[in-house]
Amino acid sequence: MQILLANDDGIHAPGLWATQQELLQLGEVEVVAPVIEQSGVGHSVTYRSPLQVDESFHQGKHRGWAVHGSPADCVKLGILELSPQRPELIVSGINSGSNYGINVLYSGTVAAAIEGAFFGITSVAISLSMDSPPDYEKTAARSVSIISRLLKENPQPGLLWSINFPRSDAPIKGVRFVSMCVNRHTEAIERRIDPRGKPYFWSSLNPLENYAMDEGTDIHALAQGYITVTPLKFDLTNIDVLGKLNQETWDCE
Repeated sequence: MQILLANDDGIHAPGLWATQQELLQLGEVEVVAPVIEQSGVGHSVTYRSPLQVDESFHQGKHRGWAVHGSPADCVKLGILELSPQRPELIVSGINSGSNYGINVLYSGTVAAAIEGAFFGITSVAISLSMDSPPDYEKTAARSVSIISRLLKENPQPGLLWSINFPRSDAPIKGVRFVSMCVNRHTEAIERRIDPRGKPYFWSSLNPLENYAMDEGTDIHALAQGYITVTPLKFDLTNIDVLGKLNQETWDCE
């Protein structure tokens, strides 16, 4: 199996290389990752300037490709140009930080997986809570075990998955299949003053406590110490509203 591995934390991120080592159990792995961290860029793509790519080496051997662009750029280039064969699996991560709730829409990690799904390739985003010192190696091993089972039990190509791991220093209670939590209680911007008296702003953190603890969601399960697996789709159409509107006739004079 040809696997394409990307991330949004950059080519030197430890979570990336821990994942690469474990994925070798499943097939050949080509790494295509951003030159620098691209967290929170969502599904941005580069189209107004050229995309530069640097080959990465380790101990004199090819290690992967570093892209001067976004995570979505990396996957697009990986599929169309840089992978020796068309990938059968796209993996993005391990991200240093959770991607739960509506953070999924901001996440460069998830965007890389979505880009793979655009091409009809099964794609998986992996994220790890940073509430404790991260254990990337153990998380990578658990990730590949989950991915292997997902591929076996859901063989149809083009599926899109988001996996979130709770903090590394707590016991894992198991795996839960859950939806995204979209009910956020609070959001804030912190206002500060620089030495010249001019205001500037920091986006606040978005912890689990900012969300409603609705059962059956990623927020609720992660807070209880479960690994969460969420099947995603990128069609944003509101089917209920569309169905209602299609029963009406509108004229425009």
